[in-house]
Amino acid sequence: MTIHNHPERPEDYCGTTYAAKLLGLSVGTIQTLVEKTELQAWKTQGGHRRISMQSIREYQRRHNMMSTLPEGRQGRLKVLLVEDDAVTREMMRDFCTRCDMPVDCTAMSSGLEALIDISSIMPDVLIADLNMPGVDGFELLRTLRQNFLFKRMTYLVISALTADEVESRGSLPEGTIFVAKPVNLQWLNGFFTALMSNRHAAHATGSA
Repeated sequence: MTIHNHPERPEDYCGTTYAAKLLGLSVGTIQTLVEKTELQAWKTQGGHRRISMQSIREYQRRHNMMSTLPEGRQGRLKVLLVEDDAVTREMMRDFCTRCDMPVDCTAMSSGLEALIDISSIMPDVLIADLNMPGVDGFELLRTLRQNFLFKRMTYLVISALTADEVESRGSLPEGTIFVAKPVNLQWLNGFFTALMSNRHAAHATGSA
């Protein structure tokens, strides 16, 4: 369905992958709901489908579904994982569900998906691979670093590239944390723990 008066603010829409996560449905089912006009959607000039967040909320109400929208996830560490390798992506997502901290992980397979949905997710942490087809990790990080909305987000890169290879491709934005593959999951658990501790301390002092 094409919406002529579609929302202009990024937080008012999301992509198909994130809509599927919010509703607990498959991407194919989301596409079917769009075709049946049960979800309102439109396509950008580049051909990318965007789905109205308001229509997702209405769908949840109609079907008595518990809200899984971002405002209902306070107190959890929101992580956006961008990794094109399916095995690594599933391993990381599974780890996030089992780690000591309350982590809400959204996993995506491309940098383009991440750019479409990140304003809806507003993650605390971005974990990204560097070598990806299309919008790679370098372009993803550079684009997000230019947006003040993501100034306070923690950027973590997990890659098999060497330091020289990273430097030859323009290096990483200042403040980006680099971790070599294969990632040490025990280290990552400690990393999440430290982030949550810092957040709680910041709230306690009123600085966040």
